[in-house]
Amino acid sequence: MEILGISHVEWFGYLASLFVLLSFLMKNIKTLRYVNTLGCGFFVIYGVLLNSWPIIITNAAIILVNAYYLIIHKKEHVPADEVKP
Repeated sequence: MEILGISHVEWFGYLASLFVLLSFLMKNIKTLRYVNTLGCGFFVIYGVLLNSWPIIITNAAIILVNAYYLIIHKKEHVPADEVKP
C-alpha cells in the first residue's frame, strides 16, 4: 500500500524521525522524553516492519531509559533561583 508514492513502512520511518526531531526542540525535559518515547515507539514499529534488530533494540532501550526517568526516577522540580550552591 502506498500513499503519495511512499510505502506504509517508510511512513513509519518518517513519522518516527519527525517525533525524534521534534523532541529535541522541547525546552521541558519531561515533554522531551514523552515526545522522544513516541518517536522511538514508531521506530520500533519501523524496525519490526523491516525486520531490523538494531533499530528495534536501540529504540526499545531508549524507551526504557525514558520510562526510567519519567516513572521510576521522578524528581521534584526545583526552580533555578532556589538551588543552593
